[in-house]
Formats: sequence, C-alpha cells, structure tokens
Amino acid sequence: MTYTETSLDALRQYGDEIADATVATLFEHGEVGKFNTLMRYVSTAGAPLPDGLPDVARDYLHETSAPPAWVDWDEMEKARLFFIDNNVHISTALSFAAMPACYVLPPVAKLLSATHSLEYPSKRMAETGQFTVYLMQPDAFEAGSRFIPAVQKVRLLHAAIRHHLSQENRWDTDIFGTPICQEDMIGGQLLFSLLVLDSLHRLNIHMSVDGAEAYFYAWRVVGAMLGVDQEQAPKDVESARQFHDLYMTRHMGPSDEGVRLTRQLIDLYEEVVPGTFFDPIVSALIRYLVGDTCADWLQVPRTAWDTAVKTAPTLLGILETIEDKSPLGAWALDRLGHFTTLFELSSLTRGRVMQYAIPDHLKPEFGVSSTLSRSRRWTPPAVSITT
Repeated sequence: MTYTETSLDALRQYGDEIADATVATLFEHGEVGKFNTLMRYVSTAGAPLPDGLPDVARDYLHETSAPPAWVDWDEMEKARLFFIDNNVHISTALSFAAMPACYVLPPVAKLLSATHSLEYPSKRMAETGQFTVYLMQPDAFEAGSRFIPAVQKVRLLHAAIRHHLSQENRWDTDIFGTPICQEDMIGGQLLFSLLVLDSLHRLNIHMSVDGAEAYFYAWRVVGAMLGVDQEQAPKDVESARQFHDLYMTRHMGPSDEGVRLTRQLIDLYEEVVPGTFFDPIVSALIRYLVGDTCADWLQVPRTAWDTAVKTAPTLLGILETIEDKSPLGAWALDRLGHFTTLFELSSLTRGRVMQYAIPDHLKPEFGVSSTLSRSRRWTPPAVSITT
C-alpha cells in the first residue's frame, strides 16, 4: 500500500466504533463510575465478570476478549523470545525514543497531557511499562493473563478522551479530524514497533531479521486489539517506514505540552538512576536517539555526556558479541536485563498495579486552539526522528 497526504487525511476522520459506542452509552446512562469501580476487580483474562456490570460494558468485554483470528502464534512466540533477549534495550528505546517521538507531535502531546495525573505525572510511563511487560508474558493471550484486560481498558480510555473532546467542544475537528484518530493510532503502533527497532539498530544491538519482523508483527496484533484498523495499517516494515516518515513530517514540531512531558520524563528517570553523577545520561540518550532538531524542540538539555553517550553503541556491541559467543554470558546478560526491567517498572509504578480507568473528565484547561492550525503541519525541514 502506498500512503499519501490524501489517504492519511482520510484516516483522521474516524476513531474506534466499538469502543466509542460503549463509552458513549456509559456516559449517557451515568454508569462510568460504576464501571470503573467494578473493573478494578477484572484484572485477569477469563475471570468471571462482576455482577452489576453495565450490559453495554459486558457486551464490549465479550466482543474484545480474544486476539484477531489471523494471529500466527509461531510469530508471536518469536516476538516474545526477541523481547526476552533484548528487554532492557527495548525498554530503553521505548522510554528514550518512542515516548519523546510522541511528544514531538503537538496534537498527540496535548492528548497525552490531558490524561496525566497532576499528583503522579509519571503515570503514563508506568502504564506503558506495565502494558509491555504484560504483553511479553508466555500466557499473555491465555486465561489468567493480565494483558487482555489491560488492552480492553486502554481502548476504552482512548474512546473516553474522544468522547470528552467532542462533547465539550474542545477539539477542532475541522482542523485536526477525530481525536486519537486512526492516523494517530497507526502512527503510535509504528512508534512502538518500527521506531524501537530503528533505535536498537542505532544502539548497535545484534538482531536477527526474523526476530525483528516478529516483534513488528506482535505490535500489529496489539494494534488490532486496541482498535487500529489493520486493513489500513502497514503490514510490513517497508510500508511501515513509508507511513512513519510521512506521518512524522506531516505533524512534528515544538509545543509547550511536548516540552513539559519531556521534562517529566527526564525528571522521572533521573530519580531512577542512582545518585546524581549519571543523571545527564538521560538527556544525552534522548538527544542521541531522536536527533538534535527534535531534542531542541523538546528542550532536552545539552550536557557534557552528549559526546560520551555516542560510544554506547560500541560498548553494547561488545556485550552483544559476548552474548552471541558465550551461552553463559547470554544467560547472565538476559537475567541482568530481566532484573533491570523489573527494577525500572517497580520504580515507575512505585510498587502499585496501574489501573487503566475511563476518565470522567479531562483537565479543565485542556483544549486545542485553532491557532495550532494545519499550517503547523509544516513544509518541514529535511529532518526526521533519527534512525
């Protein structure tokens, strides 16, 4: 499939019909609070649904309780093993490349900013980390897993944002199309798959073609479960790159929300890094992975580590060579990566299980002004997220 400005414009006109209808009915009947309360007890796939759950929610949960019929489970297992082998690198790419790439898209940054808790600004990162860990468990799609309920709740969260913005007239659909539209949803799917793979390549991580393609495939499955129209989404890496490049150049640029979210991200990981001496590595790594132009838009500080961090691929290449040649070394590095990922997730969640609830309101100040017009879609300079 070849993507054009016209075809991507068309994708901005619709969201997720199933989830949108469910959320609209919950709000219409005043049942959002009841739904959120009862859904705290629905955390594993296959568990009995609680009594009193609204009928529309029960129907939605049954309809979305399984992955798409076209899933190739051999590919999904390859993807899981790829994640196990590269979990710490994937977490790094998600945190320091994929999330900043979201922030460099002004409308997306505004949407993300709308759902951040003022008391817990790292909530988004904690939810993302937990979601990814759930996805890559051996039983992710089986009874007893936490992944499927998480997907179902995140899908409704997105629908709730669309509902609030359309009902409260705080989104200019003539300029921006539907909030969290199919273009943005496909773009997000690629940021968490294609851009992660590109970042691993930039970090000099040794990857098999089969493993990388399986990881890309796994996020197609996830996208389908999140309501992404896979008939319109890229089905291979080549078409994904064409979509991604066009999507980014259509929308990327600076915004106050992007700067604020990036500052929260940097502060969050500086707290995770022991001591203060290595704190500047966080900013340096973001700048290395997204490039100077995007980093400047996000006001990522320049530090003395900016040059030093460019040696990271060499060091990682050495570690990868040890892993490739030594079964014991591979086991030790895999375990280190596993524990590092768990430590990071524990730090992000602060020991809590993150709840994906339908927001009953957005921040009072949230809204997108028509002054952020389609002209901000640039005729951009020849820059993109570094790959």
